[in-house]
Amino acid sequence: MSREPGCQRWLLFAACAHLCFLLPPLRTRAFAVSVVPEGAEDETELPVLQKSEKSGTNRKISKELKGIVFIIQSQSNSFHSKRAEDLKRDILKQAADLGKELPAVLLIHQMDRHEGAWTILPLMRDLSVTYGKNSSWIFFCEEDTRIQVAKLLETLGRFDGSKEWFLGKALYDEESTIIHHYAFAENPTVFKFPDFAAGWALSIPLVNKLAKKLKSEPLKSDFTIDLKHEIALYIWQKGEGPHLTPVPEFCTDDVNSYKVDHCATTFSNFLPLCGEPVKKEDVFVAVKTCRKFHGDRIPVVKQTWEREAALIEYYSDYADLSIPTTDLGIPNTDRGHCGKTFAILERFLNHSSPRTPWLVIVDDDTLISIFRLRKLLSCYDPNEPVFLGERYGYGLGTGGYSYITGGGGMVFSRIAVQKLLASKCRCYSMDAPDDMVLGMCFSGLGIPVTHSPLFHQARPMDYPKGYLSHQIPVSFHKHWNIDPVKVYFTWLAPNTEQSLNGKKVGYNREDL
Repeated sequence: MSREPGCQRWLLFAACAHLCFLLPPLRTRAFAVSVVPEGAEDETELPVLQKSEKSGTNRKISKELKGIVFIIQSQSNSFHSKRAEDLKRDILKQAADLGKELPAVLLIHQMDRHEGAWTILPLMRDLSVTYGKNSSWIFFCEEDTRIQVAKLLETLGRFDGSKEWFLGKALYDEESTIIHHYAFAENPTVFKFPDFAAGWALSIPLVNKLAKKLKSEPLKSDFTIDLKHEIALYIWQKGEGPHLTPVPEFCTDDVNSYKVDHCATTFSNFLPLCGEPVKKEDVFVAVKTCRKFHGDRIPVVKQTWEREAALIEYYSDYADLSIPTTDLGIPNTDRGHCGKTFAILERFLNHSSPRTPWLVIVDDDTLISIFRLRKLLSCYDPNEPVFLGERYGYGLGTGGYSYITGGGGMVFSRIAVQKLLASKCRCYSMDAPDDMVLGMCFSGLGIPVTHSPLFHQARPMDYPKGYLSHQIPVSFHKHWNIDPVKVYFTWLAPNTEQSLNGKKVGYNREDL
């Protein structure tokens, strides 16, 4: 939804979206033992011993493999589902090479009985019933996580699976942040939460405990904003479970990096590219603004990313020829901006070229790389109904719906806009939260939102440095307490050095 300052939605959102979820002994490997008769030749008995050792080791590996349930945090969009299926095949191939009994490998988008499966906690009771007696670990990963299965077995083998464990690569906030509702404000570094890109694991005793807790105290209707932080909070507080245990073998370094020799997991995809970037003329950019921000925000857009867009229009409550802006005839509202957004959707469908397959709607304080977005869109089929951006959720523990949060940018395929407007689903008021209404509408149509972590609702400093280190971001949002031009040229500009006012500038991300 729009976060235009002067419009009080952002603070209201933070207030109402309060969180309700506010080294062990080494295992010894078992080896088979053959008794060598006295006087026997070593040369003849050694192959038998090796064969016996190998057989015993294989049986142990096979049992360990069977004890792990792999869950890929997949999505139903064709690009993402294919990547998840590729990862599943790779895991099973590695497992087949190690042992006879293959592990279960599940894709979340194929598991969901309702839209909230991606939030993980609604799955706990089913996971406990199905795997609670015969498995040891649930290992979660993203579609671009790369797993060395043998190394993962070795890593998990260091931990006593009969106890409660929550394992992952630790992230933490260096300062309190709005996306975590300023949790642990006195010292936010004390609370660790997992980087999903590296994979993370729950021991079955912990899964069973969480399932029991969720049965007695079902999830309440609330917002899902940063799932990895909220999962860690729920496990620790509501589930009365352990804090995250950092595991150095869970990594997000590139698979080809020299650093990954010790890693059980790596990460393979910083910015997807599936062929040539889409053409500039195939992306129509709509900027939401209002008269009171023409003088301070629009100049930032023009100084930074406007030059990357071939088709761009500014939509306002006042026609200003110097920009220029288009007056949609929709009065400005202090929050929500649903009426303005739907007017933009209508205009895109009825007044832009029918050959333009993509629409991007951003706020006037969104910082975005259209260059990188064009690369990203090369992976998506414009003939499918695509609604893409940073995914949030509302009430997903009790039904609810997912939505693309507007500040980081909302991307629509033309066919998605056509299906939406044909449905007659509209704003319940002119100042309704536009992104949430869109989420409700697409949910009702059975069109899932597609999440990309490269879109960001907040500023770079609102995210852990470790989280951003394996991204090539597409967008950030908000000018509050930052130099937005500096942020753009540091994080989003097509080249690391850009000409700014005739001078070469280079900024260090660590300074931001």
